[in-house]
Amino acid sequence: MSGTTAGESGLGRGSVYRVSLPGLIRIGFALYVCTGGLANAGDKQFADIALINGKIITVDPSDSVAQALAVSDSKIIRVGSTSDVRRLVGPHTIVVDLHGLTATPGLIDSHAHVAEGGFGVLYQLELSDATSVAEIVRRVGDKARTLKPGEWLVGQGWDEGKLKELRYVRAADLDSVSPDNPVWLVHTTGHYGAANQYALRLAKVTAATPNPPAGTIDRDAQGQATGVLKESAMALVENLVPPKTKEQLERAILHMVEQLHQEGMTAYKDPAIDSTDWDAYQDLAATGRLTEHVCVLWAGGKTVESVHQVMDRISGLPKPPQSIGDGRLLSCGVKLFMDGSGGARTAWVLQDWNKNYSDTDTGNRGYPTIEPEVYRQQIRMLQQAGINVGTHAVGDRAIDWVVDTYAEVLGETPKQGLRHTIIHANIPTEHAIERMALLEKQYDAAYPEAQPPFLWWIGDTYAGNFGAERSQRLIPLRSYLTKGVRWGGGSDYPVTPFPARYGLWASLVREPLKGVYGHHPFGIAQSIDVHAALRSYTAWNARLLFLEDKIGTLEVGKDADIAVWDRDLYGIPASSLKDLKCQLTMFAGKIVYQSPSSPIGVKQP
Repeated sequence: MSGTTAGESGLGRGSVYRVSLPGLIRIGFALYVCTGGLANAGDKQFADIALINGKIITVDPSDSVAQALAVSDSKIIRVGSTSDVRRLVGPHTIVVDLHGLTATPGLIDSHAHVAEGGFGVLYQLELSDATSVAEIVRRVGDKARTLKPGEWLVGQGWDEGKLKELRYVRAADLDSVSPDNPVWLVHTTGHYGAANQYALRLAKVTAATPNPPAGTIDRDAQGQATGVLKESAMALVENLVPPKTKEQLERAILHMVEQLHQEGMTAYKDPAIDSTDWDAYQDLAATGRLTEHVCVLWAGGKTVESVHQVMDRISGLPKPPQSIGDGRLLSCGVKLFMDGSGGARTAWVLQDWNKNYSDTDTGNRGYPTIEPEVYRQQIRMLQQAGINVGTHAVGDRAIDWVVDTYAEVLGETPKQGLRHTIIHANIPTEHAIERMALLEKQYDAAYPEAQPPFLWWIGDTYAGNFGAERSQRLIPLRSYLTKGVRWGGGSDYPVTPFPARYGLWASLVREPLKGVYGHHPFGIAQSIDVHAALRSYTAWNARLLFLEDKIGTLEVGKDADIAVWDRDLYGIPASSLKDLKCQLTMFAGKIVYQSPSSPIGVKQP
């Protein structure tokens, strides 16, 4: 096996690794393979499937590159040269000739609302590609004409940064085309939305309605509600929308699994689920239809009592790395919220928010979405119970509070390996980054879950709100590397499109979609190379899903979760990563997707 350098990933000679019990079992499996413990025909041992004549980027600790690999019983049993792997080809071996194409581990998303996003695709009005308020109004009108009077019209995905008017959608825009139906259009961030007057009447929102705690009712100059509701104020309308059913969610998840396979993606973490989501996932896993590794976080709520309730709900479920269906479904932990959104300017920050990149939203520093001391007590309870926590924190003040809380509680109850995360961690202070590095090293906790596609898909809105200074340190991947912080890459789908290739690309180029405030409002000082970017969507993410002994690298003993690409990720310009096309995807040693135009040859026995 030939080797390459580890690039900027910071791994290689001198690195120290903890070996868990599952890791020892995997090493034992490798020895078993090497000593002949394979299915055999007569006296010779053969593989179930062999990939040959390719470039196999293993993402192992040395970032080694091979030509071929062999699989038996869903596990990788050999990685090396084509001639080496050919020795394991027998009469019943499926041979996949890559014809020089590049294979990587199946890509992993550390933060994607897959069930929710799939539901939106199948059952809601899609607005993510709308380019003007007028276009949104037209789509709402067209949809309203297909509905019965009083039936809800729910849409998702609009973003003022993509609209030529560069403003919110308001009730006044929607009322004329939807007089007989309540309308609720959720922003792409999921932290605010636009309602028409019909929906506002049902929610009893008037000029006299006060802002709820940790929420904002947007108002015009006369004090009238515009229809835009932020953070907890969204619940005034959302509590009236008919709930999702388990059957709908199962269809949504299966739809998304098929789409993920087409993008070379084989695992993800789905955060803030409820019992209906879990029931859908559990049924799919029990019937063998869940062909992804899924780690879920349960919605923890905003009170001590709500955390007690979710702890009771998950108490009978396996704790990670234990799973349902051999790593198919894991109840990983609980998700909490510390603050709001960079898009809504509700995240809790140290300095006033900006508007239009250079203006100041005077007096607005966002707010915590939970009483900070209540949050600290929630973390204390979960740490004492040995339960993983992922905390949403966007603003620098919120991130400081989260990492300081983790440090305090971990010091009180120093349980190793719970792998608490800071979800988003958009603009961490130097203090926060240093604490992340220390807590990762001491406790295997405080990992940031970053979404590089934010810089692209909602980058114009983000640049306008974060302003010139903060934009330079937004999603500081280079600083993470320099300080020794490991992170997980994600999409926050449906906030941004789910294909992980966009995250790889954005980690390097940091370019917004339209360039409203210039093509590089975020600068390139925080850019990284493709080696580190790929590791953040494979090996590092596997750890955050408690699956590092199963997936994330192409090594002997690991599950054969593999993606094959039309180009060499390590050999193409950074600008081309965005346009990668998956040619073939394997999950647990089975081909679950092959592009119709792929040159790959699959020889069946």
